[in-house]
Amino acid sequence: MSAIQTPRSQTSRRRWMIGAGVGAAAIALVWFVVVRKSDGATSGEQMGDASGAMAGMSDSAMSADKGTAAVELTASQITTFGITFDTVKLRTLSNEVRAAGAVTFDETRIAQITPRFAGYVERLFVNATGQTVSRGQAVAAIYSPELVAAQSELLLAGRLDESLGQGPVPGVRTGGPSILSSARQRLRQWNISDAQIDAILRSGKVARAVTLYSPVSGVVVEKNVVQGQSVAPGMQLMTVADLSTVWVNAELRESDAGNVRQGSIANVELSAFPGQRIEGRVSYIYPTLQAEARTIKARIVLPNPGGRIKPGMYATVRMTTPMATALTVPASAVIQTGDRSYVFVEQPGRKLLPRDVRLGRRGGDYIEVLSGATAGERVVTSAQFLLDSESNLAEIMRSMIGQGGNSGADDMKGMDMGPATEGTAADKGADMKGMNMPSPTKR
Repeated sequence: MSAIQTPRSQTSRRRWMIGAGVGAAAIALVWFVVVRKSDGATSGEQMGDASGAMAGMSDSAMSADKGTAAVELTASQITTFGITFDTVKLRTLSNEVRAAGAVTFDETRIAQITPRFAGYVERLFVNATGQTVSRGQAVAAIYSPELVAAQSELLLAGRLDESLGQGPVPGVRTGGPSILSSARQRLRQWNISDAQIDAILRSGKVARAVTLYSPVSGVVVEKNVVQGQSVAPGMQLMTVADLSTVWVNAELRESDAGNVRQGSIANVELSAFPGQRIEGRVSYIYPTLQAEARTIKARIVLPNPGGRIKPGMYATVRMTTPMATALTVPASAVIQTGDRSYVFVEQPGRKLLPRDVRLGRRGGDYIEVLSGATAGERVVTSAQFLLDSESNLAEIMRSMIGQGGNSGADDMKGMDMGPATEGTAADKGADMKGMNMPSPTKR
């Protein structure tokens, strides 16, 4: 039989539960304050240790000039990092311009074979484009009614000259103009050589066809006639080009036109022969600008022994023009950040100090130095970005130590925490000694 709970016993039980809840909340509060205080003390000790360690760093490891930090390296570190040096000195700057070009014929070595009389092609001795011909080689035989008549007149004039030219004294010709000379001159005007005229006079017969000869040695690059074709005076029969020298026309940008002049050295590399450079010189710069491409042509004359360079090949041209002599450093030694340029200068004791420089013209692999470096100093030409990162790190650490490294710790040491007032959590914890509370567990 269960006991009957009275209203008084129910009220007591409710009060006991409320008291137990308040006690648990107080225990949790005390435990939180104690742990937080312990953590704060540990953090303070760690900050003090860090400040002490930073204050004890060697000043020699971060030696610096005003605003810059030097990097000090040993001989083995210089070898390991692959650091190389070059000297600041006077050099002759050379401006290099790179352009694309194409090989073409030497226009001074091109000849066309054209007749000066009308007729028909009796025979072609050179009948294919690309065929090689020599100077004085027969290329075509032309039958011309006009030439046949002129040859007949030549033979008649020769006979008359022999009969009418006899004077009163045997073997002595009379003076005055010769009919034979006039007939010879007429054939010369049709481009018939004296050797051909003499051959006609010796044989005493009219030649049916007159042979045309090549005026130059070279290659037939164009042929506009076939055997049996009728020809007219001035008609272009063949074009022969001498390929012992060729031209390369380089396309200069408008901005580079002032950096190249006649006589500049040009190194030409052809796509057909990669890695092989042929040296020539700029012989002429064309006076007009091509409006469509905004380029100016520069002509380079190249020797072509064996004819291995073919017209139409593409080429890469590097033209070098000497400029003035100036104080220079290698371009690889300069670090440019946009608003400043600097180099690492070698100091006594294997120290490398970054120094701002003011730059001028650039020529090839060197840059003119207007200020910031003097002749004879040695500058770093490799591994500059590694040195730059080390220098920036040293500068940051120097600034922290010299300006704000100890300020945080000193401020914490001088901070007035004040006496604990009544009613704090510590006092409340002391006031509850009589309570049965479990001890906080270690974290």
